[in-house]
Amino acid sequence: MVELRLNAGNIRNPGIHKIGIIALGSHLENHGPALPIDTDAKIASYIALEASLQCGAKFLGVIYPAHELDEITHGKHVSLEELKENIIETLNSAKKYLEIEKVIIVNAHGGNIPIATELANIEDATDLIVILNNKMIDSEGPHAGSGELSIAKILGILNEKEIENQTNLDKYEEVGLYGFNKARENDPNIEAGAIDVKENGVYADEIYGKRLLELAINSVVFDTEKLLDF
Repeated sequence: MVELRLNAGNIRNPGIHKIGIIALGSHLENHGPALPIDTDAKIASYIALEASLQCGAKFLGVIYPAHELDEITHGKHVSLEELKENIIETLNSAKKYLEIEKVIIVNAHGGNIPIATELANIEDATDLIVILNNKMIDSEGPHAGSGELSIAKILGILNEKEIENQTNLDKYEEVGLYGFNKARENDPNIEAGAIDVKENGVYADEIYGKRLLELAINSVVFDTEKLLDF
């Protein structure tokens, strides 16, 4: 039996090897003309990978499917049940091959937030401790708005020539979820975001984007600290 050198490299605590970090976003949804359809998946993956580099936890990659509210039809998504089953399958595979005991799911897509109601079931089905980190969702502001544009500028996935067209809300109704009236009626935060992009427009600022990323990464690293003490 090979004895793994758990103290090798820049590792503060060997217990970090029992923790995995995985990204959860959306690969197939519109974000206006300035952002790619897999913006959320790329943002989540960047945060998850960078956090794993900083703390030493295992980077588990990205979950493929994503969920969305029924009243928001700006992409291709799956049911909450299908997303749950995929997460369980993915985490069980990671547990089998990578010897993890705890997982942080880094979510960068608002439509995935309802998966929080299934965390207990996911934990039971995987025998893992699971944290859902929504810091990016809490911080970035309206869908396809200035927060995501600023982050995309840092990541190099922004088409800056199209920023001026991003608030053509008759054509790109997904920006700020402006065109989804039922969602706006049901959620005051969505309504506020829609009004914001309409009245104030959008912009891309590198300093803002960097701060949002640092905030999200630090939040994930903090979650690993909590899991080390658990």
